[in-house]
Amino acid sequence: MTMNPTKITLTALAAAFSFAVTASAEDAKLPSASDKKDVTYATDIKPIFDTSCVKCHSGDKPKARLKLDTLEGALKGSKDGKILTSGDGANSLLVKAVTHQLKDSDGWMPPLNNKAGIKPLTPEQIGLILAWINQGAK
Repeated sequence: MTMNPTKITLTALAAAFSFAVTASAEDAKLPSASDKKDVTYATDIKPIFDTSCVKCHSGDKPKARLKLDTLEGALKGSKDGKILTSGDGANSLLVKAVTHQLKDSDGWMPPLNNKAGIKPLTPEQIGLILAWINQGAK
């Protein structure tokens, strides 16, 4: 059975377009970084983490051994390694987790339908986290 070259080309183009649309949809989940200057953990990020993260990521037995109640804990990362790359918020695991860009929904933070009723971060909160990481995570 021989396929028409035009049909093969159209099939390939359709597959490429489908992939491009999927990639764009994932990119669309990432809000813009805040334009606030001098974003710091203590002033801007800790209040977000206190509300949305430290219930599970603090204390003697933090989930994934990730402590977000201190700057040092956030910079250290989890049992699996660093969660952020200073200067590169868009590719940091922390940002991917809070924007639900991870393929495995078990890594989405805060988890969907969590027992504590913690809501997902707002685009403004994620924008501050992005700005914080992009500005050096201080």
